[in-house]
Amino acid sequence: MAARKFMMPTSLNESLANQQPPNSETERSSSPKAAYQAYSPSAREPLANHDQERKPGITFASQDKLPKLPIPALEDTCRKYQAVLAPLQNHREQQDTAAAVDDFLKHDGPELQARLQRYATGKTSYIEQFWYDSYLNFDNSVVLNLNPFFLLEDDPTPARNNQVTRAASLVISALSFVRAVRKEELPPDTLRGTPLCMYQYSRLFGTARLPTENGCQIAQDSGSRHIVVLCKGQFYWFDVLDDNSDIIMTEKDVALNFQVIVDDAEQTPIQEAAKGALGVLSTENRKIWAGLRDVLTRDEDSNNAECLSIVDSALFVLCLDYTEPKTGAELCGNMLCGTSVVVRGVQIGTCTNRWYDKMQIIVCKNGSAGINFEHTGVDGHTVLRMASDVYTDTILRFAKSINGQAPSLWASTSPDPSKRDPDSFGDVSTTPHKLEWDMLPELSTALRFAETRLADLIQQNEFQILEFAGYGKNFITSMGFSPDAFVQMAFQAAYYGLYGRVESTYEPAMTKAFLHGRTEAIRAATVESTEFIKTFWADNSPQQKVDALKKATQKHTTLTKECAKALGQDRHLYALYCVWQRAVDEEGAEAASSNGCSSPREGSSPSPPNSPTHDTNPNHKVLSTSESPSRKPPPQQMPALFADPGYDRLNTTIISTSNCGNPALRHFGFGPS
Repeated sequence: MAARKFMMPTSLNESLANQQPPNSETERSSSPKAAYQAYSPSAREPLANHDQERKPGITFASQDKLPKLPIPALEDTCRKYQAVLAPLQNHREQQDTAAAVDDFLKHDGPELQARLQRYATGKTSYIEQFWYDSYLNFDNSVVLNLNPFFLLEDDPTPARNNQVTRAASLVISALSFVRAVRKEELPPDTLRGTPLCMYQYSRLFGTARLPTENGCQIAQDSGSRHIVVLCKGQFYWFDVLDDNSDIIMTEKDVALNFQVIVDDAEQTPIQEAAKGALGVLSTENRKIWAGLRDVLTRDEDSNNAECLSIVDSALFVLCLDYTEPKTGAELCGNMLCGTSVVVRGVQIGTCTNRWYDKMQIIVCKNGSAGINFEHTGVDGHTVLRMASDVYTDTILRFAKSINGQAPSLWASTSPDPSKRDPDSFGDVSTTPHKLEWDMLPELSTALRFAETRLADLIQQNEFQILEFAGYGKNFITSMGFSPDAFVQMAFQAAYYGLYGRVESTYEPAMTKAFLHGRTEAIRAATVESTEFIKTFWADNSPQQKVDALKKATQKHTTLTKECAKALGQDRHLYALYCVWQRAVDEEGAEAASSNGCSSPREGSSPSPPNSPTHDTNPNHKVLSTSESPSRKPPPQQMPALFADPGYDRLNTTIISTSNCGNPALRHFGFGPS
């Protein structure tokens, strides 16, 4: 058997205990596997290939009315490219870039623009598939490099800040969010009255990043009903929803399940459990991880394929950590990559208590909680909405336990599980099961190597935070500044004060006002910001410094608005580069096809194939030949703009930033790469 059932305490609701048939363990332990094997071929492809089903409801009601992401005019993009490079270059470099842009506009540019426009015909977005590919073809570990984290504020009720209680509360609220999305009762996001694209919410749950020899794929079990719980590197699962997406357990029963899991996990000494903590394999290089998944699934008599499919098809993963981080920096490090603690040659840190190919809710022993999420199909704004709604719901449900008239966040709620007919739950198993992996010698060896590489990666980074309490948003706005622009100029001034130079800076602008919109790159280093920081650090009057700051923040605000309208330069240039590279690959140009299209993460875009690549820009090939927009042979020589050293410099992001403020969050962030 791949799953071992645990008997629940006698205080568990009798209806839940009695409704399971004697052979439910055998029947249900295979159902996630069956669901996984039932994925259609398209379900195993990048997310852009999914056609979202339309059902009545409010969540996706505006999708058909959203405009498509516009393809900017080529001349405008080239002009903006020169403008954002200006503060990073000397006069001679600016002249070289101007010559490269002029050549591009006269020769390769118009043809590539036409190819891109033909490619975009009939597609949801001209950039979407290229953007998914940029993530899915990233070969390095996703830990630190790709997966961001959120650190939630503590529960405002101190008595509820213990691990089991906090975890149960967060999980019930998360399941309520799942239900609202599936029933299309989640109110759509809006920005100043404008509806935003809600597509990403349909890809939040039951989704897994699956590595293959030719890049990763995203698979989703849209009918997933169970969660997976990790505790001291050991895996457990149980059902939490019925076929109608209604919650089938009370918060008390979920807490009892978690307590049973914690108690069982403690029966195995942590050093012994660490030897089978297979979650650490999800931190490996993606090609290595793909090979190891083949090892896990090749033996038909092994439990491993079934265990793997149960994890892959779960709604999300809950990580119950045994540690109690004290400082903000320790908490952030734990949510981003876990801790690295080696005792007698065995890794026992929380870094092994993770599964990075899925969304993870992480709860520490002291109740501190956060989220680590796979970034391919969702951006921070989407996960932030989920996190804030989940946090809000935990408070409102507690308030409702005090006053039954307290409001609810949801349009409707699940029927009380304790009052339902047990037969109405269907074929479910609410008793926790432990996944029993077959630890083949190859897996044991691979696990040790993965631990070593992960420990090295963690030790290469330092985690520090700044909680500035001198003033905040209200003061900044009262002085007539945009808070975001103000902080961006503070970053510029601080870096210049330390190193005496201006570097490429990245901030994402949300483009969800467009169908399947993701982000555009705001380049915060501008001529105006450079003038400000030089004025700031020189012997000038306070008024001169304030005046320079005002000009710089106004410029940043203007750029932000343009990028939110999808009128920036980075995504357009990236799509043009991908179109060129695809066409070259399809023509069989060996030199070009061996380099491919680079993979940006947050804050980066492709380096030209003939220039040195960076860790944030691993090379890869893009879409298949059958989807090529090409009509005639492409230029074999690198287009002048992409061969321009300025293009590489712009996309070598030194300061990568993001703005994701919300009262439900204490901190959020992502690692360098």
